[in-house]
Amino acid sequence: MSQATKTAMERTVVLSIAAVYTVQQLTGLKGLQALLGVLVFAAIGLLLPKLKGMTLWLSSSFLLIGAILMFVRGADAAEWFQAAGINVTIVTLFLFAPLFGIPVRLPEYVAGLKRLIDASARSRTALLTGTQLLTQVLGVFLNVGAIPVVYGMVFVRPQPVLSRLLAGALNRGFAGAIFWSPYFAAMTIITTMLGLSWSSILPYALGLAVLSLLVSMLANRRELKELAGSASMEAEEQGGETVPFAGQDGRKTDEASAAAFPKGLVLYLALTMAAILLLERMVPLPMVMLICFSAVVLPLLWCVFRRSAGVYADGLKHHLSVTFPALQKEITLFLAAGFFSGAIGATGFGAELPAWLGHIPLPVSLTFSAFTVLLIAGTSLIGLHPIVPVTILAGGIVPESVGISGVYFAVLLLGSWGLSNPISPATAVNNLLAGLTGRTPFQMASDNYRFASWMALLMLLYLAMVGWLVPG
Repeated sequence: MSQATKTAMERTVVLSIAAVYTVQQLTGLKGLQALLGVLVFAAIGLLLPKLKGMTLWLSSSFLLIGAILMFVRGADAAEWFQAAGINVTIVTLFLFAPLFGIPVRLPEYVAGLKRLIDASARSRTALLTGTQLLTQVLGVFLNVGAIPVVYGMVFVRPQPVLSRLLAGALNRGFAGAIFWSPYFAAMTIITTMLGLSWSSILPYALGLAVLSLLVSMLANRRELKELAGSASMEAEEQGGETVPFAGQDGRKTDEASAAAFPKGLVLYLALTMAAILLLERMVPLPMVMLICFSAVVLPLLWCVFRRSAGVYADGLKHHLSVTFPALQKEITLFLAAGFFSGAIGATGFGAELPAWLGHIPLPVSLTFSAFTVLLIAGTSLIGLHPIVPVTILAGGIVPESVGISGVYFAVLLLGSWGLSNPISPATAVNNLLAGLTGRTPFQMASDNYRFASWMALLMLLYLAMVGWLVPG
């Protein structure tokens, strides 16, 4: 069999998963579950031999352990297919969600963002905060593609410490997008498995995003003082003149920032979010389906309105021929992790966990929250993708059994996933930044340990407030 034939088979099977899942959601046909299961196993069988390194080891382990658990339980074919189909929503999301990012790459918007960064670069604090916020907003629509876009705008090498802080701001900005983006795998898995709407989680998820900005400033405080000290010494050596980067002339900087802000891009982002919220309340379809339909229609309408239909056509072609095929590693890992979590969930461990935690002389809600953060963050440190523990917990734990509400549980899982992303050496962001900066993924991850520690502690306090606002 030629390589071209194999590639065509792989693409056909993966696209068929998205197509069958879409039909199943629109028609409610239960019989399509078996077909989905067959397609998932076929996709894994085709893609697994192409994997290497940690991804191959993890995917193979998930399949092997999951199969052993299913055989030991004597599971029937229906249970196998159900476990295999747990994460098929991810494949569908990978196919459609990136289309939202096509208008973001319009040349006038990119130029406007570049001017905005240049205007804020007089203050290191403003530069770092702006970099993190810009990465977070663009990450919602571009996913990991936001990293090279923002990197090209802001990354400079005046001092090693500043370079590290900028890389950390990019990393944490992407983590902030994980907290609240409706287009990310994290939100899709959690809302689908817990049966929640995105709008019910959004206010508390946005609170996490704001908290991450504040925690990042706290974590960078020492390095910013070092930079301020070095700037003062440099000014003395230059005859007492302050360096331009110190942040003087704030009024002019604010005026320049306002003039540079790409208002058209802001309008597009706001309208897209508003449309998703409105459709969620008016159309009785799962969130994934609303995202898929919106991802096709809204960017097209916007590009036509902006007289840039060619940009949409080029972006669609690039996505189908380059971006989506490049996601085969993530698709295989997520499908295998879904099967593994389905096999674990079928063992009924979720019913036992509250009893285990009950032996600790603290409220079960607190011990479970701390356990969840430590489990997801701890396994991320050694290279395990957060999708594995998150899927297991979301599918195996009844929130009320540990004294929390569904919304609380969702925010806990989103927060744990988000804070774990910057400290994992296996994430796409850390590996991408490592390639851009010439450092190792472990070095990129270690720069965020302090941030993750503070974020975990303050997030538990924030969750206590969420628990008070949304009682179980």
